[in-house]
Amino acid sequence: MFDPTGEELAAARRCEADVFLEAYGNTIEEFEVEYGAYEGSTGFMTVLRDDGEAIAVARFIAPGPAGLKTLNDVSRPPWHVDGLRSARSAGIDPDRTWDIATIAVRRGEGRGGLCASAIYHGLIRAIYANDIEYVVMIMDSHARQLLTSLGMPTQALPGTKTGEYLGSASSTPLWAHVDRGLEQQRQESPDAYRLIRQGSGLDGIAMPSDWVWHRKSVAGSGAAPAGPA
Repeated sequence: MFDPTGEELAAARRCEADVFLEAYGNTIEEFEVEYGAYEGSTGFMTVLRDDGEAIAVARFIAPGPAGLKTLNDVSRPPWHVDGLRSARSAGIDPDRTWDIATIAVRRGEGRGGLCASAIYHGLIRAIYANDIEYVVMIMDSHARQLLTSLGMPTQALPGTKTGEYLGSASSTPLWAHVDRGLEQQRQESPDAYRLIRQGSGLDGIAMPSDWVWHRKSVAGSGAAPAGPA
């Protein structure tokens, strides 16, 4: 489900909070501090079971008054980098960039790998539907290894390196040009390209027909979890 509301959004938030608490020790209070300023620019997508429980979720942050969290957070330890300058030196246009803030998949789900692939496929479809050209993220090394195994290239933001971030001992500020990355994937990992770009093999996972994200009012939206993608 893309851009969930009501009970579906609540289920997505529970999934994200549960996974990040277990993996990185992030608490609800930490979530509110880290993500509260971005709530009006935040969107979600989620994979739901038949009973309505979320088993996978992604959170993204669109350009907005608070900026992009990744570009703000690299000014903090251990990086101490000017995020906008770093982005521009890489050729990134922040106004056409989404911050992939979190990706979470519940452990113990038999289709966990398939659900993660569905989330990546959904992100790609939403990125194109919303005229986004770049993505940025601060990603734990294990999650980055999964992206690499799927033939999805990422690069460290200029001036940054791997370090500790929000409970992750090994996270890296990353960026990618979506078109160039997918073309590289198509050439080097065609099976992964068919899965992630075209959605071939995502059997049994229903996809929405509308991938356009609609910015919502902050009022009444609730607290927002945080942590390394």
